[in-house]
Order: sequence, then structure tokens, then C-alpha cells
Amino acid sequence: MERRDFVAATASAALAATFRIPRPAGSPLGHSAFRTRLSSIGLELYTVRNLMKDDVEGTLAKVAAVGYREVEFAGYFNHPPADIRAVIDRHGLTAPSAHVPFDAIAQGWDAVIDACHTIGHQWAIVAWIPEERRKTADDWKKIADHFNTAGAACQRAGLRFGYHNHDLEFKPVEGRLPFDLLLENTDRALVDFEVDLFWITFGGADPLAYFAKYPGRFPLVHVKDMAPKPRPGIPPDSVMRDVGKGSIDWKRIFARSQQAGIQHYIVEHDSPGDAIASITASYEYLKNLDY
Repeated sequence: MERRDFVAATASAALAATFRIPRPAGSPLGHSAFRTRLSSIGLELYTVRNLMKDDVEGTLAKVAAVGYREVEFAGYFNHPPADIRAVIDRHGLTAPSAHVPFDAIAQGWDAVIDACHTIGHQWAIVAWIPEERRKTADDWKKIADHFNTAGAACQRAGLRFGYHNHDLEFKPVEGRLPFDLLLENTDRALVDFEVDLFWITFGGADPLAYFAKYPGRFPLVHVKDMAPKPRPGIPPDSVMRDVGKGSIDWKRIFARSQQAGIQHYIVEHDSPGDAIASITASYEYLKNLDY
């Protein structure tokens, strides 16, 4: 099931910081006397969606046992927001963000905002645009207008709005990249971006170029790895890897976290074989990564 269908089907009816560790005495200083590690590593629960379908609380308990302290929801599996909040509280988790359907902007946004307040989300994030809504460059500009509207509603409610990319935003439409059109036509005071570091790489773009051109606009990132650059036409799932088992240079990217404005590092794997083994491997790699 694609993400667009998954989020829509499972949405409820109600709808990083870093810390710095001093280097050991005598170690090379480079440009800084410190090395940096991620202080909080989150998980996009789409990764464990098949487990969540059968047992929401049991799955969240396993996620917490791995070491995660933040989770990002992609639907609530028919559980009321108040119940979701109680479950994450019992397991020492917080949920700074959630993926919500694009169509909810036009109908159902009040319910999205209510769910965010109840569960404790700071961001409501759209992660898919229906294909029929994004055929032309003007379509993407209209989408940006919708995002500004949703962002303004979130701001009034004390929340933030964001958009999560795939690779389609890096395929030219009438000579322009949709990702550029969104960044250019959304108000930075209202609209954030959750850049998926796999999909932007798979799409052939360099996240650092966007960090430099649009500093501070990327408070959340999705962290998943990719095998060496695939041949054209290779399915993305075939080259998706657990973090640390692919070719993406995480130190290079995370070194620019401050410029990008990254606050939350969220692990995801769209099609893991063993979901718990996958999230454990990614967590262990990131927990021990310094840059």
C-alpha cells in the first residue's frame, strides 16, 4: 500500500537537538574542539505499520525498548487521539509530528489541529500529493498556496505545517523542479519542509545545496540509506537500506544540521524485511555516529 493510501486509510476520524561531547585529549581538533552526536533519534511509524495494524501499544513498546524516544505517526489505526496520547505517555515517547492527508487541508483541517493538540504534535505534515493535482507548474504553485493556507491555520493554533518529499519533486515539470516551486512559493514563516534524505538522493539532488539556498527551512529530516546510485529504472525499494548500510554520507549531511535548521532526525524504511531488526540496526548506527 502506498503512503498516500496508507495515511488516508489509517488517519483517525478525529484525526535535534544535538549535544556536544569534548574530544579526548590529544585528538585532532580539525575545525572544532568537539564532536557531535544526535541527542534524540525518532522513528517514522510507517516503518512498522504492519505491526501497528495488529497491536499499536505492543509495537510502540518495542520501539521504545530499542531506544527511540520520539515517533512520527502516519495514521492512528482507528484509535482516538486521546488513546494514542495515553499510550505514548505510558512508554516514555513523544510524537513531535504526524503525517496527514493532503485532502484534509480543504476538508477536515480542524480535526487535524485538534488531534495535534491532544497527542502533542508540533507539526502536521503532508507527505503525498494526489497525481491528478500536480500535472503542471501552475498546479504546484496552487499546491504552495494550499500549504500557505494550512500553515496559517497551524500558526494560529500554535502549531507548524510541513511537507515531506519523495523523488517526484525532482523530476522537471515544464522546465522547473516541483521542489523549487514549493520552496519559492511558500512563506517560510508558515511552511516547513521535512526533507527525506533517501528520496532527494534517489531523485538526483544534493540536500546540501538546498540547505545552503534555503537555510533554516528543514527542521525535520527522514533518515534512511541507499545502495550505491542505481541505474535508471531501478525500483527504489530495491536500493533502500537500513541507516549505515548504504552509500549516503551521513557525516557530510549532519555537519550542516545547523544551517538546515534540523531539530528532529527520523528513521524510516519503507519496506523492511524484519521491521524491528531494521529499526534496531538504524538506531544503533545513529546512536554511535559522531561527526
